Amino acid sequence: MQKILSVVIAFLLILPACSKEIQYNYEPHMVFTFKFDPDQERLNNLGLPANIPAGHAAQTPVFNSISAHYVELIPNALTQIGQGQVLYKAPETTTGGSNAIDFSKSKVVGQNEIFLSVPLKDIAPGSYPYIRISLAYQNYDILVSAMGLTIPGTLASFIGFNTYISSFQVKNSTVAVNANKEQGFWSFESVYGLLQGQAPAGATTVPNPLADTSPIPAGSCLVTGQFTEPLVITGNETQNIFVEVSLSVNNSFEWAETGGNSMFEPLDGDVPVDMGIRGMKARVK
Repeated sequence: MQKILSVVIAFLLILPACSKEIQYNYEPHMVFTFKFDPDQERLNNLGLPANIPAGHAAQTPVFNSISAHYVELIPNALTQIGQGQVLYKAPETTTGGSNAIDFSKSKVVGQNEIFLSVPLKDIAPGSYPYIRISLAYQNYDILVSAMGLTIPGTLASFIGFNTYISSFQVKNSTVAVNANKEQGFWSFESVYGLLQGQAPAGATTVPNPLADTSPIPAGSCLVTGQFTEPLVITGNETQNIFVEVSLSVNNSFEWAETGGNSMFEPLDGDVPVDMGIRGMKARVK
């Protein structure tokens, strides 16, 4: 009995030391999540308000998930790509020939799920009014009209500069590719089966309100957004900083309309042309 008592006392004496050690080793992070906002302003490539072009139609999808390839904090409007605080770059591969995003290693998340967590000690102190994020993949539900019925369907699209895809799941179906696919590759699943296609080169909207001073490469999906208030890093933070990246999905699924009824009818010739996010802003929660 005395031996057991001695062990308990020793354990109790150790506990405070362990607690102090855990607290001492705590490292604050910057934590990123996404929000899909159907009411956020719909923008064009220059970050200006955009209407739906003549001959096209669009709808606001219900997002399931998204993935990003690159994250950079920008200290001013003159900062060129890579000259800001680069926080993340997803794995790439040349398996498919040219350099491409490796989709098998991409992190795909839903709304409010943690996409990225970076130790604050790795971020240079300063003020960051802007953020760049290269979006790579999205999965969402839309309505489709076929054979006199309006039914739900799921669309998966790859909007990064180039993506090596071994396989991917749309909703219930797995699609084997084993090749590189350029920006705009998509697959749509409904009760009528699977459809696949490729949006025209350069058709994917990539809002960049800093286009005049800090342009992005053609064919990338490097979206630029502004913080509601500049993100300030002092270097003395002791708590996590949570950043919510709000993406405009306002009529972000756009197609060439053939029937004149503004209903997506892929069996009748309607073809997706633009699946780009329609704006981005960020805030510290």
